[in-house]
Amino acid sequence: MSELPGIDELPGGGDSPTDGGPTALPLGRTAELVGEYRWIETTLFTLLGTWVLDVPIAAVQVHLDAQSMRHAWHAELWGDRLPVLAGVDPDALTRPSPATTVLFDALEGVVPVADGPGSTWPAADLEGVARPAALPRLAGLYRVVLPRLVTTYTRHLRVVAPVADGPLRRALRLVLRDDIEDWLAGERLLQRLMTRPHDVAAVHEFLQQLESATVAAGAHSGLVDLPEGVPAD
Repeated sequence: MSELPGIDELPGGGDSPTDGGPTALPLGRTAELVGEYRWIETTLFTLLGTWVLDVPIAAVQVHLDAQSMRHAWHAELWGDRLPVLAGVDPDALTRPSPATTVLFDALEGVVPVADGPGSTWPAADLEGVARPAALPRLAGLYRVVLPRLVTTYTRHLRVVAPVADGPLRRALRLVLRDDIEDWLAGERLLQRLMTRPHDVAAVHEFLQQLESATVAAGAHSGLVDLPEGVPAD
């Protein structure tokens, strides 16, 4: 697995006020994006905190707890970056798009997503709905949610104006760096936990259904729908 990029190697790392960089997105659209980022990071904080109770392995519990708290800090950071719009409650902007809603619902089994065959990982009940087993959920987090979120943050960072969007640009770079680190740490964890062929089968089936549901809900490059014209790579 390759090393993480240095902070100056992240998108926008070399921008300066005189380099002819991008112009700012409209304020209203920026507010919608930041509000959804806040919702996503808050939800990740809650989910990972809950999942700590589902996995009776001390090392995994410590891993999830640490990442949960980091997502809580990200949510606070996005709350501080929400633009002030006349007549608009900042909390009203903290909401998911349809694709985000579908992905997180599927991750918790709120929409029909079957467990893989023969998984030994425990399933739990969520208000009478069978939740996917713990290992497929972890795979969904680290192979669908975080990769898509990293793609979204990367794309957004490419179009923030170095001067006009300075605070937002700094927040994007900080959160992006953290989420890349969490993604790679989670992948290492998954590779240690998937020790049997039926674990691999359970993960593969669940990931296929997660991605299918997310794409069907309108997600394309990344998770959050960015304005037309934002580069996809």
